[in-house]
Amino acid sequence: MEILVIDGQGGGVGRSLVEELKKRYPDHKVIAVGTNSAATANMLRGGYADAAATGENAVVFNSSRADVIVGPAGIVMANAMYGEITPKMSEAISSSPAELVLIPMNHCRATIIGVAEKRLSEYISDAVTFIGGIKP
Repeated sequence: MEILVIDGQGGGVGRSLVEELKKRYPDHKVIAVGTNSAATANMLRGGYADAAATGENAVVFNSSRADVIVGPAGIVMANAMYGEITPKMSEAISSSPAELVLIPMNHCRATIIGVAEKRLSEYISDAVTFIGGIKP
């Protein structure tokens, strides 16, 4: 299975996702794509990603190939993450046939009603567990 992890800003959420995914599912291919070079660099620091890329075209290109796309909820909203998510990125992610696994965050101007208040590490653990049950 090919899992695309997308993150922006400092890439902390993406780094945690990449690391946990590779630890639990070492046979899955995990691609880290940052909306900026700092996010990509941080996701690579753990040494777990199978591949990495940066920017709008990387998001668009890899979204069409992935079985699963995971990242903060803002990745599907144009201009989220303080403008780092371009309309082209959000369209590519939202239109992808991949299963979308979104981590609720407070930085995207949207509140997801009905989501329990948890620590970020708990959301990441929930997302990684959910991805393990997806059949490619």
